[in-house]
Order: sequence, then C-alpha cells, then structure tokens
Amino acid sequence: MSDESAITEPGMSHETKILAAGTLIGALVGLAGAFLLIKNNERKGTELNVSAGEVVKLSLIIMALLKTWPFTQFPLDF
Repeated sequence: MSDESAITEPGMSHETKILAAGTLIGALVGLAGAFLLIKNNERKGTELNVSAGEVVKLSLIIMALLKTWPFTQFPLDF
C-alpha cells in the first residue's frame, strides 16, 4: 500500500521559496540602508560612528516591527 503524502514534487517547497525571497529582500533593504547612511554622512561631512549597542537596539526594533506585522506569526516571544 502506498502513502500518497510521502510523494513530493521536485523543486523547492513553498517554505523554501518564501525564505529565499525574504532573505534576498532583507539583504537588499539592508544594503540600501547602509548605502544611504554612508552617503548621508558624506554629504554632511561627518564621520560614521555606529556602536555595537546601537546595532543591537536597531535589530531588536526591527524584530519587534516584524512581530507586529499583520501577516506574520513570529515564533519568538520577547
């Protein structure tokens, strides 16, 4: 007796496609943000001073925003 649920279609799964797209979008947005930050400091003539603490704070803010996004169910509870 064969189990039909064990048969998988070739190619990437739906979850893998979403993760790949999210990774690509996140990398592009991060790159664009860094580029704009650097160009803004060059235009002002100031030196870029970003501490590790500021990066951690920004990361936590982004995670909190993703958690409140209406279509996501983030598995982390912080």
